[in-house]
Amino acid sequence: MSPDLERLIALQQLESAIADARARIASHPQRLTAADERLEQSRHALDAVKQRLKENQEARRELEKNAAMYQGRLTKFRDQLSEVKTNREYQAMQHEIATAQGDLGSVEEKVLERMLEADDLTAASKGAEATLAAQSREIELEKKALNQELTSTETALKESTEARATLVKALEPRLVALFEQVAKVRKGVAVCSATRDGLCSVCHVRVRPSVFQQIRHNDSIVQCDSCQRVLYWIPPPPPVEPPVVHAP
Repeated sequence: MSPDLERLIALQQLESAIADARARIASHPQRLTAADERLEQSRHALDAVKQRLKENQEARRELEKNAAMYQGRLTKFRDQLSEVKTNREYQAMQHEIATAQGDLGSVEEKVLERMLEADDLTAASKGAEATLAAQSREIELEKKALNQELTSTETALKESTEARATLVKALEPRLVALFEQVAKVRKGVAVCSATRDGLCSVCHVRVRPSVFQQIRHNDSIVQCDSCQRVLYWIPPPPPVEPPVVHAP
């Protein structure tokens, strides 16, 4: 392979590594924020369950007050029942007792509903607490890994940047200018391979047969007629010989 072509391929690899490292470094704060937001969602879920449980308990206490009131009214009516003198008064008192019993029964049913709901909410609260605890540990590890990744990425960026500077010095200025000009208008990709079908592997336009033959030699700088990227050829691997099977 031409030394210049080999250096351009290496330069493209370094450019891609630098771009990838810069993108990961730039996304680091957002990834930390996303982890915190997931944890905050779990906190909100737990808070919501606890708030519902609190409201349930407050409503239950209010219902129990009403139940006590109806129970007191029922006791009072029953005590007064023995004091009535006429049949009409007796019937009126029975009506009051029946009404108080109905009100008491209705409230007690609602108290039972609140108790059952409280059981479900208590279980949900414990589940949400367990989820939050597990997610807290998970996100703590995730953020630790992200910070370690940031450190290694910053180191890789520094090394790739230094290697690029060294490589650029070894290239002819015209080739550096060509690379940078194409990379600027082609999203950072100035060098790519040609496919076995004679296509540019990035823009997928077929190159002329004579140009393709030139590319296959890898001994000169050849550009894609369509996108102007420098093309090179990766020879296919040699065919794998089938194992020799000896007759028994």
